[in-house]
Amino acid sequence: MAKNLVIVESPAKAKTIQKFLGTGYAVIASNGHVRDLPKSQMGVDIEHDYEPRYITIRGKGDILAKLRKEVKKADHVYLATDPDREGEAISWHLAQALKLEEKQYKRITFHEITKKAVKNSIKEARGIDMNLVDAQQARRVLDRMVGYEISPILWAKIKRGLSAGRVQSVALRLICDREDEINAFIPEEYWTLEAKLKGEKTAKTFPAKYTGELKNRQALDQLMKKLEGAEFTVQERKEGKRISKAPSPFTTSTLQQEASRRLNFSTQKTMRLAQQLYEGIELKGKGSVGLITYLRTDSIRISEEAKAMAAAYIEDHYGKEYVGTDKEEKKNGKRIQDAHEAIRPTDLTLSPADIKENLSRDLFRLYQLIYNRFLASQMEHAVYETVTLKLEAAGERFSAGTSRLGFDGYLSVYKNEEEGEGNLSLSGVEKGSRLQAQALEPKQHFTQPPAHYTEALLVKTLEELGIGRPSTYAPTITTILNRRYIVKEQKNLYVTELGEAVNQMMMKAFPVIVDVEFTANMESLLDSVEEGKIPWKTIIENFYPDLDYAVRNADMELEHIKIEDEVTDVKCDLCGRNMVIKYGPHGKFLACPGFPECRNTKPYLEKIGVACPNCGKDIVLRKTKKGRRYYGCEDNPNCDFMSWQKPSNVPCPKCGGLMVEKGNKLVCRNENCSCVIEK
Repeated sequence: MAKNLVIVESPAKAKTIQKFLGTGYAVIASNGHVRDLPKSQMGVDIEHDYEPRYITIRGKGDILAKLRKEVKKADHVYLATDPDREGEAISWHLAQALKLEEKQYKRITFHEITKKAVKNSIKEARGIDMNLVDAQQARRVLDRMVGYEISPILWAKIKRGLSAGRVQSVALRLICDREDEINAFIPEEYWTLEAKLKGEKTAKTFPAKYTGELKNRQALDQLMKKLEGAEFTVQERKEGKRISKAPSPFTTSTLQQEASRRLNFSTQKTMRLAQQLYEGIELKGKGSVGLITYLRTDSIRISEEAKAMAAAYIEDHYGKEYVGTDKEEKKNGKRIQDAHEAIRPTDLTLSPADIKENLSRDLFRLYQLIYNRFLASQMEHAVYETVTLKLEAAGERFSAGTSRLGFDGYLSVYKNEEEGEGNLSLSGVEKGSRLQAQALEPKQHFTQPPAHYTEALLVKTLEELGIGRPSTYAPTITTILNRRYIVKEQKNLYVTELGEAVNQMMMKAFPVIVDVEFTANMESLLDSVEEGKIPWKTIIENFYPDLDYAVRNADMELEHIKIEDEVTDVKCDLCGRNMVIKYGPHGKFLACPGFPECRNTKPYLEKIGVACPNCGKDIVLRKTKKGRRYYGCEDNPNCDFMSWQKPSNVPCPKCGGLMVEKGNKLVCRNENCSCVIEK
């Protein structure tokens, strides 16, 4: 009979660990959390020192009963949940729910599921770290307070079923602010000029770029006239080397970003697959093997043992000159969980090619990405040999350059799309060389608005702003997508009408909750709890009164606003009543007020008081299938007019065309007219 019981979260993890520990140990899974705050109420006793009221999660009674039986049989219990705040909290809840005595159980942690790591963790068993538990309790209670206090306000003002969250509300605000920036952006014209040059000693022409500023066509024409027949002289030729530094190994954030960019994975999918790779994959002849280290980390640290493993592997497979030297670990300015390592493979001998047949296509691609990135991080930098020229013609300056890969280094395993290699030769072009322009090629450009957020860019921004932590990025984005506050189209994230309504409400009634600096500061305070510097209830005591005041204030304002469905002049086709405007998952729609007797609904086409420039009928507010707003003709599909920006009834003073709103300005839609006026 097993005298030692090990409790983990998942059956996959249990299976992998069991084979390392043998018959003296029983490994069993709790299937995640076993206790939480109740769903039916806030679950925090405001009157009694903000004490949380935990209950057994519905459906976990049988699992706890099974665990209790196993506990009775065992002499020692090891709680082996994940090595982070949430994992520590799960272990604490298990100890409470199973009524484990202090002498009877120990906490063990490991950052990779390998035989050595698991065995060592038992030797280094410890008590539960209450600082980690309290940091997680503080986060959970804060999130519960925000959700349960503010959500009813959203229900009353907009529609039932909406939710507000501490981090998700800030993420939504970031996306809304970016959409406002894009909508208000007015492109500015500029030109570039490239000269195709040839000399007596050059076999082919090569391009040289004008280094000055050309803001309009007039400036370009003046420059072109000045350069007619001008001779180009090489003022300076410089040969050198450019170092392309090997990338750092993955953190949670950079893995999510790169998996999105290279593999087109959502953050949620990346974390789900990485969890499988961490917990264990069945390999032929080896059983269940944990292929990567722990996936929730903001550290780029690598253990000395892993560095030595990588150096030996690289020297054996690529040569000694490829082994990285003088690696400096970057600091990102914020506190790093340095007990953690970066995400890396647990065993470099398990190459992606060797175990491909054991992995699904997506698991293979993600494992290959993690494997190659780690290998590249331990390799030497790549070196490019560069040639740059500075040229002069008619008193104007041009530049030309090329590069050739001299030593591929890490690029031998991890190609970087940004790293290009020049294919032109500048041999024979020396200082003082005189060249003739075979052609002058101008190009017109327009400045571009800020990029729409993608999941990868949003994760990067949240990390840079100090909002959330590795475990929160994917759930935050998934929540606001599932709530239909935002939609994803071709990787880009767009705010919906519903999302705009929620954000406006939050900005007006709860500006502190959606304040970026406030949320980032709260994360720092939670870190301080983890470090044992601040009692966790101190944060709650300072936070709740202000939240409560804001909620009461919003409630009072709402009492003065009679919230009724807006009645329209559209008649219900079934019963003849005037239909009313309601909010649904995709925003506004028309519904019969006779519900539930009459369940008729219609799309709500809101007229904006502007005539269609194509056919003269009304322009209405429409939505894509996913809920993104645009403006189109009411006679669609017979009329194909559409605009992402709101059309104005003010005609263009220059050409008489349709103008659209961009921030506080009106811009003509006619591409040949550059008219911009104040609203």
